[in-house]
This record gives sequence, structure tokens and C-alpha cells, in this order.
Amino acid sequence: MLRQVIFWLHLLSGVVAGLIIGVMCFTGVVLAFEKQIVAFAERDVRRLEPPSANAPRKPLDELVAKARSAFKNVPPQPSVTVSTDPREAVVISVGRNRNLYGNPYTGAVVEPVSTRTHDFMHWMEDWHRWLAFGGDQRALGKGVTGACNFAFTVLGLTGLVIWWPRRWSWKALRPSVWFTGASGKARDWNWHNVIGIWCLPVLLVLSVSGVVISYRWATDAVYRLAGDVPPSSGGPAASAVEVAKPAADAKPLTYDALLAVAQAQKPDYQSISLRFGGPPPRGQGGGAPAPGAGKPQPVTAAIRAPGNWPLFTTPTWQLDPYTGAVLKAESFADLNPGRKARSWLRFLHTGEALGLVGQFVAGVASLGGLVLVWTGYALAWRRFRAWRNGPDAPTA
Repeated sequence: MLRQVIFWLHLLSGVVAGLIIGVMCFTGVVLAFEKQIVAFAERDVRRLEPPSANAPRKPLDELVAKARSAFKNVPPQPSVTVSTDPREAVVISVGRNRNLYGNPYTGAVVEPVSTRTHDFMHWMEDWHRWLAFGGDQRALGKGVTGACNFAFTVLGLTGLVIWWPRRWSWKALRPSVWFTGASGKARDWNWHNVIGIWCLPVLLVLSVSGVVISYRWATDAVYRLAGDVPPSSGGPAASAVEVAKPAADAKPLTYDALLAVAQAQKPDYQSISLRFGGPPPRGQGGGAPAPGAGKPQPVTAAIRAPGNWPLFTTPTWQLDPYTGAVLKAESFADLNPGRKARSWLRFLHTGEALGLVGQFVAGVASLGGLVLVWTGYALAWRRFRAWRNGPDAPTA
């Protein structure tokens, strides 16, 4: 009796949420290697050839000034990313989804000739997160995908109960753990069981982490389970860092001066990103608020270096924009258990927590989820036809 209740819960959840789950699985496959695909598509501006082994580099402030003069809608304080790879362009971030690329040897600043790949991936992400709804409808789309993530979790758990063999013998177990080459209904049942059981651990991680990303109450639950107080904003908690009021004649440090400070914190760095907060400076100068422009904000230097663990972590140093003094240094080890758990779930959802291997596994599992939606609907349709054709029709 209980098994029948669980079966019908599984069936109805799949029928109701299956289409949206299919959309999320399809977009999950496409997005598995999003960063690598976009980087490859834009390699013509991201990669360059140094003129010589020790060619001098242009000041970052010169590149930023060129970006401001050559392109529209460039903020006075764009974030910049510098790599130790001499073939990597300087990335100048001028918006959430727009980057310019500076050649540190010639001073040229360009943007990709085509952004079709980037735009397509962004469109896929919109579908994955909120069904491509815009404006005020995004909350509705996010609510629907969140509910379907929850339904996917229910499907995984109830599916395990339904799959669980009554007899543990190889003859009874084989059709549920390996492909039999059957056709029709038997094939759909076989594929649904085999792909479901092999992909189940990863799909549960993807769906549970999706629920946490979608719902404030789920994020709060993660913090409480870790023994911490949930942040008031619903996102990762971060303590504010105060910048001392500068002298009246103080000038903000240049980008290059701030970069030098960041380099001193981690000499073996691979890349450094300088992010700026607060009101923009007046007139010429570096990347920090000028006196009188408002309360100064720290400059955040995010530094990637070999051996960072977990792989998705980037330690940060918050710097005084006028003196370069380190106001706060924070690594993954400094986070409270709640933030650590929330961060793991965020990057387990994309597979990035385990690098390229994790992204591949997440992509394959998402593809498996897409097959589960197809075979699940096929089995449900056959059951519906059997019911419609009369009580003597076979049932599963």
C-alpha cells in the first residue's frame, strides 16, 4: 500500500513538473561549460601575442582611460583583472554581462567582434533560473523553477523507493542497473531505471542545491543546520569594512599602485581582480573615490593562486583606496560553517566545486535527467492509454 502511494506521488510529481525539469536539465547541459565555451568563442580578443619575452606593459590607468574614451557606458571605476599569463588580455568589466579587453603591450582596448555565444549562454541562464521571464515576472519564474527543483528532489527520493528491488539477485537486479536492449515500454522502463539509479546521487545534489539557491528559507536552514545565524539579507554574510576618512589633500591610489599592493599579498598569484565600490571619483585619477565624493569604500582585491582549496574559492583582501593598507583579509577558512556550506552548495550546483571533472559530471547527469523526463512521460502516457482503453489493459 505504501509503495503504491509513493508510486503515485512519483508519477504525479513527474507529470506536473516534468516539462520545467526538462527545461532546467537541457539548459544545465548547455551551461555545464559556459565559461570555457565563451572564452573559446572570444579567444580573438582574450588571447594575444606578446611582442617579446619581457615586453613592457602599459599602465592599467591608461587602459582604463582608453576604455572610457572609446566606448559608451563605461563606469569611472570599472573592475579590472590581470593575469600572470603574458598572453592574456587585461579584462575591464564594464557591466554585469559586458567586458572589454585591453592589450597591455599596445594599449589597444577592444570588445568581442561578436557576442552571440555570450548572449546565447546568457539566454540559457535566464531560462534555467527563471524561465526567461523579465522584469516583475522574474520572481514568478524563479518561484516556478524553485518548486520544480523541490519536485525533482521528491522524484529522486521516491524513485529510489520504487526502484528498490524486492529480491536482491542479479537476475532481478540486472534490468534496473544495466541496459537490456529491449524496445517499446520495456526499453523506457529499463532506461528510466538504469539512468535514474546511476545519476541519482548527482541529480539529488543538483536539485537540493537548486532549492537552496531558490528559496530564502532553504538558505536559512543551511545556516541553522551548520549552527550559525542566517544572514539578514538571505545571501552570504559579510561584515562591513570602514575606510578611515582621508586627509583633505589625499589622492586615491592608481590602479597600478593598488595592483602592486595586491601582488605583495600573494606573490605566486595567477590572477588578480580589483573591484571598486562607493561613489566614482571626480576628474582624473585611479580607481577609488575622491575626497568629498562620498564615504570612501574599500577596494577588493580577489587573488587566485595555485593550490586554492576548495577550487571555487578566491581569497580577498580589502584595501584602503588612499593608503593601500590592508583593512581585512578573508579566505575560505575564515568563513563561518554556514557560509562554507552555502558556498559549497552554490558551486556544486554548477559542478565548478570539483573543477572540470565536476562540470562534466554535472553536465552528464543533467543529460540523464533529460532522458528521465522523456522516458517518464512515455511511461505515463502508456499508463494513461491503458487506463482509457479499459480495466483489462496491463498496468505497470
